Amino acid sequence: MESIVMLSGNVKYTITLDPSVWIFDDRRQDLLTYFEKQHDEKNSLEEYTKEVSKHWDREIMEGAILPPTLKTEEKYLKEELLTGTFCIPFKPFLLNAEVLEHAKTVIIETVDDSVTVPLAKAEEMVLGFSEDGKPLKEDGPIHCYFGDGSNYANPIKNVRAFRVE
Repeated sequence: MESIVMLSGNVKYTITLDPSVWIFDDRRQDLLTYFEKQHDEKNSLEEYTKEVSKHWDREIMEGAILPPTLKTEEKYLKEELLTGTFCIPFKPFLLNAEVLEHAKTVIIETVDDSVTVPLAKAEEMVLGFSEDGKPLKEDGPIHCYFGDGSNYANPIKNVRAFRVE
């Protein structure tokens, strides 16, 4: 139960976060490339339409290309999960907890001390939970990275709880 982290305080719902299951979450992202690319929230419908349009154009010009076998895709995904370094955005957890209107900060409680972060900056954070395919056991279960990547080399480690105030 050391990997369970609480999100509590000025929220409508107290939430327990379990980083050990995030490896199966579709929101996970590769931490090694997360800060290299610009993270603009895009309209998913527009993005989908562009992808389908590109695919349609290619099929008309070149003919249909058979997709790789399911086994190949599964093997690639399994290899990626076993060797990847992953993070997950913090904002969806704050939205699920329903932060109360008067809340201004998030206090990240670690083994040694606590770090106070403005709510707006906390919403942009990502939570690292896996390194080289392994859960963060020694200095985990979660590492907190600011959305701008300013603490990428020195993330907040040994996170035990999040408290909204």
